[in-house]
Amino acid sequence: MKNLVYALTVTVISCCFVSCKEKQEPIDYVDVFVGTGGHGHTFPGATVPHGMVQLSPDTRIYDWDACSGYHFSDSTINGFSHTHVSGTGCSDYGDILIMPFTGDPDLKPHDGKSQQLSFASPFKRENEKATPGYYSVLLDRYNTLAELTTADRAGYHRYTYPKDVKQGVIVDLDYAIQGQNNTSVKLEILNDREIRGYKQTSWWAANQKIYFHLISSKPFEAVLYENDTLTHKQSIDSKSGKAVLFIKDQTADPLLLKVGISCVDYEGARLNLQEELENASFEETVTKAGNKWKSYLSVIDVEDTDTAQLKNFYTALYHTGIAPNIFSDADGRYRGMNDSILTTPVEDPVYTVFSLWDTFRAYHPLMTIIRPSQNEAYIRSLIKKAQEGGVFPMWEIAANYTGTMIGYHAVSLIADSYMKGYRNFDINEAYKHSLKIANYDTSKIHAHPLVVAELMPQAKFYKNKLGYIPSDKDNESVAKGLEYAYNDWCISLLAGELGDKENQEKYQRFAQGYKWYFDESTGFMRGLDSEGNWRVPFNPRASSHRNDDYCEGTAWQWTWFVPHDVDGLVALMGGKNKFEAKLDSLFTVESSLEGESTSMDISGLIGQYAHGNEPSHHIAHLYNYIGKPQRTQELLDSIIYSQYSPTPDGICGNEDCGQMSAWYIMNAMGIYQVAPGNPVYSIGRPIFDKMTVNMEGKLLTIETINNSRKNKYVKSVSFNGVKLTEPFITHDQLSQGGTLTFEMTDKPNQ
Repeated sequence: MKNLVYALTVTVISCCFVSCKEKQEPIDYVDVFVGTGGHGHTFPGATVPHGMVQLSPDTRIYDWDACSGYHFSDSTINGFSHTHVSGTGCSDYGDILIMPFTGDPDLKPHDGKSQQLSFASPFKRENEKATPGYYSVLLDRYNTLAELTTADRAGYHRYTYPKDVKQGVIVDLDYAIQGQNNTSVKLEILNDREIRGYKQTSWWAANQKIYFHLISSKPFEAVLYENDTLTHKQSIDSKSGKAVLFIKDQTADPLLLKVGISCVDYEGARLNLQEELENASFEETVTKAGNKWKSYLSVIDVEDTDTAQLKNFYTALYHTGIAPNIFSDADGRYRGMNDSILTTPVEDPVYTVFSLWDTFRAYHPLMTIIRPSQNEAYIRSLIKKAQEGGVFPMWEIAANYTGTMIGYHAVSLIADSYMKGYRNFDINEAYKHSLKIANYDTSKIHAHPLVVAELMPQAKFYKNKLGYIPSDKDNESVAKGLEYAYNDWCISLLAGELGDKENQEKYQRFAQGYKWYFDESTGFMRGLDSEGNWRVPFNPRASSHRNDDYCEGTAWQWTWFVPHDVDGLVALMGGKNKFEAKLDSLFTVESSLEGESTSMDISGLIGQYAHGNEPSHHIAHLYNYIGKPQRTQELLDSIIYSQYSPTPDGICGNEDCGQMSAWYIMNAMGIYQVAPGNPVYSIGRPIFDKMTVNMEGKLLTIETINNSRKNKYVKSVSFNGVKLTEPFITHDQLSQGGTLTFEMTDKPNQ
């Protein structure tokens, strides 16, 4: 009988979104389970575009593939927590775990090793359903249907228990992904329908604070546990805490829980809940969440019959809508990088989760096409973070500097947006902080000293002092040097626009710093020590994860990272013919890696091209710069169709907060920006018959004549009836709206 109830419930939800429609909408093609297997590290739970809450099931605690708290291969659920990161290679979050139960609660202390908590429940894959903004699963242990949906800052739970059993809910503040260090836990029973709590953790985010306020539709008797021991208190202030809610009304009516969260205080959590869910039914919230996703996905309309690629495309677009996340409360208050409580205009919220090393490459350029005003809002948030914390973040989460990854790519977002004419931010403040982050300046930074050392590595001192970064003085010297050269080129663009001639010339010189690392004898970028000698031994396929001259890659992948001066790289390699031969070899040499601790991030290999990690993402387009566009088209066809599929393991590497998906979206459109900051797109190989892109008012239509998998070569390209003579088109052209027409053929066309 219970399975019948579940089936009917899912059917009703499905009819709302898919099966009762004659014509499918973009949302119908989204599969939220794509990327939850393999090493995609996505989560399938409920969220809304850029929502503060990501209410999702947690199936595992430890190891690399627990980064989102969920993996498709698992068969048990520990509960449902309210915060998750999407597709990252580092773990955090998993805050405020809630688990319904029947009978007596099983609260055995966790051993710190097992992937399951004592109260975890098995589930069957066929009883798990999800669409954007909605998730449900039948918990076999408790024969209870769990359903989840969200507003921006509040989660909504609906639990349907079997009849005539003791019903309860566990609220676990001890739980966190990777078993993080709890520095403070507070819980308070307010009355027989409300509890609230606070949690401070130290992990990837060294000082993360989160508050919650929970309201139940049914009265309960609440008890609190401290250090896994039952107390008789109404509140606890400790480093460990759980609440157990014994539901008094044990009728068959579903239990509804509304949970508001805030980084600010208890009142913020309560007001967020009140503002967004106070009078809302569960069904209304599901519909509203779905409508938000429909609006988000409607920005690009695709006409085609290839169902697999439509699923890939709209799932990718869905993934670009998860992060960055809103961080300010409904009243505009938020926690700053200096741990103070600040206020932003309600209509201009502050965002968090900036995976800039990944997303500067394709995610933010995509946003300048489909949502430039949203991208400007991200830049305003980054400027505020620099003002509050003393410097632009590299990888920011929950108002914390992490010092993760390399480069200073906030300058890329700023330069790219500014050069495209999207300037709704304080350019003078942006420029001031761009200059600071390019220099070795550790002053007035609000972060742990170890984090400051990563934000401001000595590599910047050597780059500015010597022109290059000695491999015996700092780790990942080649990768840092190449990224700094690109970042400094971005700063030179801003300096030129602002009339700062001295810094324009200075940073133009720094932008040529990539030349230091090229070894003509091997044809690779490699480490150079402080005595001017090449590091030995040298093996271009060697990898020692985060502990060599490269960053999550090898010399094979990093040698090509000169996006701002491809012509200079061609000349460095000895001209177009030698460049082409070297580039050909990248895609054809053996894919093996060597070393005892090779980076797991080097994935999606085609030869030594690694599509599963970001340093390779621009490389296939480099053929366009040497008059060989047919090779770009061949390779893009191979990458698009081999590295993405509408399956749980359908992403060949970490999703990385939308970057892997943004690459797919732009290349499916037939364009890609090799060097953000230079508002020019490289022409590729479109895959759909017709696409209509809403560029915030202007419509761009992309038509593909003779489109088929066989016809992977571009015969001609025209924009508004005028044929292109080179495989490039400017952002200024596209932003005016019109029609970009590709004529395809099965024969290479130079």
